[in-house]
Amino acid sequence: MLFYAWFSYSPIYAYGQSKLANILHANELSRQFKVEKVELTANSLHPGGIATSLLRHHSFLEGVVDWVGKYFLKTIPQGAATTCYVALHPQVKGVSGEYFVDSNKAKPSSLAKDSEFAKKLWDFSLGMVAP
Repeated sequence: MLFYAWFSYSPIYAYGQSKLANILHANELSRQFKVEKVELTANSLHPGGIATSLLRHHSFLEGVVDWVGKYFLKTIPQGAATTCYVALHPQVKGVSGEYFVDSNKAKPSSLAKDSEFAKKLWDFSLGMVAP
């Protein structure tokens, strides 16, 4: 398995892996669009820390995050800004295979830019959903 770990399950680690997988899939999709000469784009982004109800089932944590978060977290509209920018702004038209943070191109981790790893994840995913 691609993301095998020798320790017990960690929700935070699993969340991070899912975000890495999103970036890798977008990069591989972008690569495939270019190879097939498909005029579509695929990018990835980090919307930032957003004040949501994600911790609603953890009352203590939710209380702490709500209190501290109002000073450090984005509102939902602020968090949506980068997504809207990447999807709709004319400056991003034709841009593909990039990673954005706060409506700007950013540099993801080296693992997120590993094209061989992206292809392996893509092939693994196809195997999981193939009939």
